[in-house]
Amino acid sequence: MDYNILQNYWWLIMSVLGALLVFLLFVQGGQSMLISVPNRDKRSLLINSLGRKWEFTFTTLVTFGGAFFASFPLFYSTSFGGAYWLWMLILFSFVIQAVSYEYRSKLGNVYGSQFYDILLFINGIVGPLLLGVAVAGMFFGAEFTVAKANIISETGPATISQWGPLHGLEAIACWKNLVFGLMVLFLARTLASLYFINNIDDEEIHRVQHRQLLVNGAIFVVFFLASAALILTASGVRAGEGVAPERVEYKYLSNFISMWWCLAVFLIGTLLVLFGIIKSLLVKEFRRGIWFAGVGTVLVVMALFWVLGYNDTAYYPSLLSVDSSLTIRNSSSSHFTLTAMSIVSILVPFVLAYIFYAWRAMDRKSLTTDELKALDEDDKY
Repeated sequence: MDYNILQNYWWLIMSVLGALLVFLLFVQGGQSMLISVPNRDKRSLLINSLGRKWEFTFTTLVTFGGAFFASFPLFYSTSFGGAYWLWMLILFSFVIQAVSYEYRSKLGNVYGSQFYDILLFINGIVGPLLLGVAVAGMFFGAEFTVAKANIISETGPATISQWGPLHGLEAIACWKNLVFGLMVLFLARTLASLYFINNIDDEEIHRVQHRQLLVNGAIFVVFFLASAALILTASGVRAGEGVAPERVEYKYLSNFISMWWCLAVFLIGTLLVLFGIIKSLLVKEFRRGIWFAGVGTVLVVMALFWVLGYNDTAYYPSLLSVDSSLTIRNSSSSHFTLTAMSIVSILVPFVLAYIFYAWRAMDRKSLTTDELKALDEDDKY
């Protein structure tokens, strides 16, 4: 297969994994609501509902990082290896999430369940916010330089990329990145409310989550419109083969216009998200909003990845040196590696089918307080 086709194919794979990860962040969104639930039985009901799905999010995050390392290793070494303080904060928040679900209800828990609920709350806020900040840097740029010659230099630094002294923390101070991060956070909270309405059979929780959906949904729409405006008016880096990289005004808007199919997917996804939110608010008996909003989220995020990487666009622009900007052409693995990985990727549909099967098996019946009480202690979170 042609090398360029392989590179495009693996960026498509990354867009699918990234989109699934954003959708599955509803787990973190639900965790961010736990502190506001004073009733311990209701809080346990929410946690056990999320506990059925948290491993999907964690596994998808690991798969996303591993696939990026294998297909576009220069991005992995540049971002993960250079902006390591930002990524360490993200990974640490997911580590405490795993520990919390494992030990929250176990015998011998000397800290108490409330301690682990606080850790889940921290992951619920920090995870989506900082992941959004990290992704925003791929649109608005980051402060790094890349010199591949360093790897074979006997006198220069051993690392390919060079960052400032804050090593990624400066991304949190960028207001554009924070707007995007807050958009991801409130999207996660909105999806969480839709998930609780669908997954839990409890009238009181439904009433509370409809109120949460109204507030978080409205805030999400505001930050979504702001993020879309920032992206469409932002400059990007055009870097085609054999052409010197150059910064171009309204690059992402131009990509949407050039790739009409991408714009169509983005708009369809946006309408599905809005439909899931609005119908759930207007029709109290409607409980399938998570599926409309979830599919819409996946479509929107995939479209954003396509705008970010295709059409001779640098998906990781450097603010310090335009020549250091990363594209799917100059940052990918070798032709042999991408070919070998493409053969393995045939298994991806089977993995997705298994996730769908496992999800349906766990959600065949809505979770209730009585069902939770009937569970063995080892089966509770």
